[in-house]
Amino acid sequence: MRWIEIKLFLLAVLILLSGCAAPTVKKMEQEVIFYPPLPQLPKLQFLTSISSEDDLGQEKKSDFREFLLGKEVSIKRLEKPYDIGSTRGKLFVLDKSFNKLIIIDLINKQIDYLKDQRLGALIDPSGIWVSDDETKYIADMRRKQIIAFGPDNKFLKAYGNKEIFGKPVDVAVFENKIYVADLEKNKIFVLDKLTGKIINAIGTGGLKQGQFYKPTRVVTDLEGNIFVNDAFNYRIQKLDAQGRHIKTFGQIGDTLGSFARPKGIAIDKEGHLYVADAAFENVQIFDDKSGKLLFFFGGSGSAPGSMYLPAGIHVDYDNVEYFNKFADKDFKLKYVFYVLNTFGKDKINVYGFGDWIGGSLSGGGD
Repeated sequence: MRWIEIKLFLLAVLILLSGCAAPTVKKMEQEVIFYPPLPQLPKLQFLTSISSEDDLGQEKKSDFREFLLGKEVSIKRLEKPYDIGSTRGKLFVLDKSFNKLIIIDLINKQIDYLKDQRLGALIDPSGIWVSDDETKYIADMRRKQIIAFGPDNKFLKAYGNKEIFGKPVDVAVFENKIYVADLEKNKIFVLDKLTGKIINAIGTGGLKQGQFYKPTRVVTDLEGNIFVNDAFNYRIQKLDAQGRHIKTFGQIGDTLGSFARPKGIAIDKEGHLYVADAAFENVQIFDDKSGKLLFFFGGSGSAPGSMYLPAGIHVDYDNVEYFNKFADKDFKLKYVFYVLNTFGKDKINVYGFGDWIGGSLSGGGD
């Protein structure tokens, strides 16, 4: 009897091993989604979405292994992503459901989270800026501080306190300056990155140019200009490094070029301003020089590329190589960008901006 049990066990092991080695069935290829759609000349392509570790291409376990050991349910997932940053090979996502920084490793196809504790414990993180050296700066509204973590994900420093900030909702870094959007005090605070001391406090509450009503996002461009989502004034304001008003994008309304619930903002190297609107559930792209609307895409729904209460948006030049495998053979990617959906099944929508290289298109345009 004992020998029979051993033989059955060895047989199960052999079947298990052979099941693990079996080739996986290739998924049906996803329909290529361009904006604008063909036969117009496409500018953008929806590439893929990331919601859990399963979407990174982890090897699927065999059915027999699943039968023996039980179905593995991934807990390495996103629930309510709100803001995002990146470096080569990694995405850093603040998730409001977990109140954690989720780390997506594109190379090793893994999702983990930052083990914050003690001096670096996150309570209500809402905005992130990732520097080129992979230092993470996180705005925490309940801590009323900006918390910095090094490339090793260890706590470095906390900036500010409740005597300075009311509700720090977002952060951006340019050279030796840290810019903090304060939702409660209607200001953009400027801190010295080395000392943490306040250099400047930009703006007051109000409707005029250079004033803010609930600023929720702040980003900087390559020249150090500041872009602020002046959310309850339904506009994006551009300021110079000293805080002087340069121009305004958008206004309240329900037509293109207007905003209803502006959320995430991003600026690319070519001077395109991206604004995600949670009410329209789309992204509008503006020309920085003229201030005019160039393009919009997205829309509500459950189809690939659609949006569901989008929040954060981020432009990424470092991970084009990783996402090239999702691009159409006739579309050459220049950079990718991410739109975070706070609800729905697709949490991070990945889009590519690029050039059509497939030759002339009947009925195409610029």
